Amino acid sequence: MLKAHSRLFEHLAFAVDLLLVAGCWLLAYWLRFYVIGPPLVTPEPPPLGDYLLQLVPILVVWGVAFHWFGLYRPRRLGSRVGEWLDIAKASTLGVLVLVALMTFVFRRYEYSRVVIVYFWILSIVVASLSRAGFRELLRAARRGGLNLRRALVVGGGEPAREIVAALRRRPDVGVQVVGLVSDKDGEAGAPVPWLGRLEELRAVLDRHPADLVFVALPHTEAGRLAGVLADIGDEPVAIHLVPDVFSLVSLRGGIEEFEGVPLIHLRESPLHGWNRVLKRALDLVVGGVALVVAAPVMAAIAVAIRLTSPGPVLLRQERMGLDGRPFVMLKFRTMRVDAEAETGPVWAREDDPRRTRLGAFLRRFSLDELPQLLNVLRGEMSLVGPRPERPVFVEEFRRRIPGYMLRHTVKAGMTGWAQVNGWRGNTSLEKRLEYDLYYIERWSLGFDLKILARTVWSTLTGRNAY
Repeated sequence: MLKAHSRLFEHLAFAVDLLLVAGCWLLAYWLRFYVIGPPLVTPEPPPLGDYLLQLVPILVVWGVAFHWFGLYRPRRLGSRVGEWLDIAKASTLGVLVLVALMTFVFRRYEYSRVVIVYFWILSIVVASLSRAGFRELLRAARRGGLNLRRALVVGGGEPAREIVAALRRRPDVGVQVVGLVSDKDGEAGAPVPWLGRLEELRAVLDRHPADLVFVALPHTEAGRLAGVLADIGDEPVAIHLVPDVFSLVSLRGGIEEFEGVPLIHLRESPLHGWNRVLKRALDLVVGGVALVVAAPVMAAIAVAIRLTSPGPVLLRQERMGLDGRPFVMLKFRTMRVDAEAETGPVWAREDDPRRTRLGAFLRRFSLDELPQLLNVLRGEMSLVGPRPERPVFVEEFRRRIPGYMLRHTVKAGMTGWAQVNGWRGNTSLEKRLEYDLYYIERWSLGFDLKILARTVWSTLTGRNAY
């Protein structure tokens, strides 16, 4: 019965898509010649009949393209964004084929390029909106107890807890967990019934018919997967494997497919592609404005340093940045020129006697950091990110603290999540690393803006700045 319903939905969705695509083609013609478009080169718009002639190849091409990109396979657990991207890819492929047909098959006819562009945009937008509307109808039906699927979770530990929690967060997908099959009761950490041990899976399936089975074995029990699949046998259920990567994944791990081969990313920087472009744009715009605004203050500080302390105005110090590469970080000098002549490289501490009188004031309000705006504009640093350390300290920290080098998967920052939460100066390195990794894992442009806003308050209070 479920398969019959799925086929009915597939045929219905296919018919609706073809009607919408045909409507988009006619709407594109109307928009171009009667609403908005470049001036006509002929006294009258081209006849509608020439464009109606294209409907047959359009419907064939779009039907094939939509099937090609899997737009009619069940997507109960799929990503909405992924579906919209598939629609865009299918429509783009369709337009390319359509242009080729117009060029080589329908050479006797002239077709407006503007109509084709309008049609391409409309086909993506309208098909995506129709799918979104259909999902809302399904969500309403599922809230009413319709179109539901029953699921068993087989396994335990973190994988079982995560999939149960995810399904409970998304009731709109219409998957009800009827119970857990695991060696220990209560492993899912959620109010789902424990139905039996792994050895009893076949009997559990007989007692509790299910539509889906989530196999969520801890990696220590991965060897039992073959036995679980054998127990399920030819039971007509959909089987989903939840790999136990939770103890292995760090820094925004994920899953994707390469030439049909599934790849699990255990570690990946969030700043690639458009994310990298957006963050760089934020650095250039905000950093440039900040440098212009701060220029008079920086000039006054430079003069004050020159008048109150012998030595250079700027301190050029090697720090470790993105991918562990060193760079020269700029700061206003706040200590005596010979501050480390006897001690060697050491951390600054509260009431540090090496500081100049002006330097203590600059450090308290982080004014000594202002020259790093130049590092930001040069691309060596970012406005927001883990604070850079000197290579000699990094070597020590990476020996003491597992995972310390992961903070170098993004650019070092003038400020960071650890700093605005008080973990700066001579504070716990472990807590600082925890906050830095939290930032990297959850990076977004909005998160950067939030940290910049909190930095203003943190700077005014001057907590742990010395």
